[in-house]
Amino acid sequence: MSGIILMSDPKVAAVPVRECGERLVDVRGPELLVDGRKQDGTDAFAQLRTDVLDRLLDAQTKLPDGIRLLFVEGYRPPALQSRYFDEYAAELRTANPGWPDDRIRSAASRYVSPPEIAPHSAGAAVDLTLVDADGRELDLGTRVNASPEESSGACYTDAEGISTQARSNRRLLSGVLAGAGLVNYPTEWWHWSYGDRYWALATGAPAALYGPTDL
Repeated sequence: MSGIILMSDPKVAAVPVRECGERLVDVRGPELLVDGRKQDGTDAFAQLRTDVLDRLLDAQTKLPDGIRLLFVEGYRPPALQSRYFDEYAAELRTANPGWPDDRIRSAASRYVSPPEIAPHSAGAAVDLTLVDADGRELDLGTRVNASPEESSGACYTDAEGISTQARSNRRLLSGVLAGAGLVNYPTEWWHWSYGDRYWALATGAPAALYGPTDL
């Protein structure tokens, strides 16, 4: 998995943000299937920037008949992002007591972005998968949000050792989302974003369109 730029890389944080002010919108509607596993009292999970949602809906039109996107999580408040990052970093520190802080931060960022640059907290990122006509999730090699430890690295988008069917489904998901202008975080096959710092770095854009925001 060499060559992957992690969220903790200084190159990501160095990307400037030119906030465009685009609003967050609720994605729940007839066009997009929304899973409730991340739902809470605020319904923040179902929010995305307007253009990100438009691109998802465009991507969905390119899928074969009988296959749809399943939206799992979009916007994540900065405080929740901080809690997720701190909890995962603490797990890694317990499992690897000899690791220095910079290695803990780098390893944690494979799975949870550092809060200050998190695409989810900008309303720019979405976690999603594919389902069939009956709403059953297709085989993509791991569950959505499987950690590197849980999945033995199979959560990486280009991981070896997954089934032929899972590889085909990942290619399908990647094809329609990349075609709509989103970029993947290579340690998480389900994580795609548009307009954030990671997207800007990956595409060569001069600045991110969206920075962290509050509902």
